[in-house]
Amino acid sequence: MFKVLYKKELAENITLMNIEAPRVARSAKPGQFVIVRVGDEGERIPLTIADYSVDEGWVQIVIQSLGASTRKIVALEEGDSLTDFAGPLGNPSDFVKEPMEEVRARKMLFIAGGVGAAPVYPQVKWLREQGVEVDVIIGAKRKDMLIFAEQMEAVASDLYIATDDGSAGFHGLVTDLMKDLIDNQGKKYDQVVAIGPMIMMKFVALTTKPYGIKTIVSLNSIMVDGTGMCGACRVTVAGRTRFACVEGPEFDGHEVDFDEAMRRQGMYKSQEARAAAIAAEREAGHKCRIGLDK
Repeated sequence: MFKVLYKKELAENITLMNIEAPRVARSAKPGQFVIVRVGDEGERIPLTIADYSVDEGWVQIVIQSLGASTRKIVALEEGDSLTDFAGPLGNPSDFVKEPMEEVRARKMLFIAGGVGAAPVYPQVKWLREQGVEVDVIIGAKRKDMLIFAEQMEAVASDLYIATDDGSAGFHGLVTDLMKDLIDNQGKKYDQVVAIGPMIMMKFVALTTKPYGIKTIVSLNSIMVDGTGMCGACRVTVAGRTRFACVEGPEFDGHEVDFDEAMRRQGMYKSQEARAAAIAAEREAGHKCRIGLDK
């Protein structure tokens, strides 16, 4: 069992937890994820590692409670335990394996949309520990939905905030802010790393292409079982079928077929909504009227 050591609500439906998992913490690298499960018959949920401490033996995860299974995780309190916490899984970010002198010479911009700020943070933190300075953009719909801003400010060279409604920082999309930095503020970037909603990553990749900026995206949001066996994370990259959980989760954003990935992602939304409604009925003590309990 894996104990919840710390729990904090970051924003509406977004919760941070530190989980006691010393073996995972010792092996974790930026860009990797874990598989979490509550109960012996619980669903396997892949969650990107948001932070970790080797000395204290914990791994940090951030959960957006959208479906029945994520609601079960968020319902746990400090002192409760997860049934399974397997990892680290997936491939670390490419820069972890590259010669550090090459990485230090690179001008990098990280773009985090919504919950994507959680997996961006350990990457920026790791780079800062290696003496690499990077800029970061965090985007959200509004100010109260921003997460990891304080943590990111401590490790980023320059931190920029964008909100759709203008309630904090730049008024507009992260792509508009990125263009403003390049076109009007004299910023030059050799590489952009974008993590967030699929539609955001698509338009980041479309925006960077005319500039000739290498762009990396993380497809963690389409993963389901984390082993490649379910096939839910199939995505076309450079004309080839790839599996995000075992071959990624990071890929060249200019080679990803985002439209296909978004169609695949949409296939599961109705099932998640149905499962959430069933769970709500059961919590209220009602017999499920949605079709599973007959």
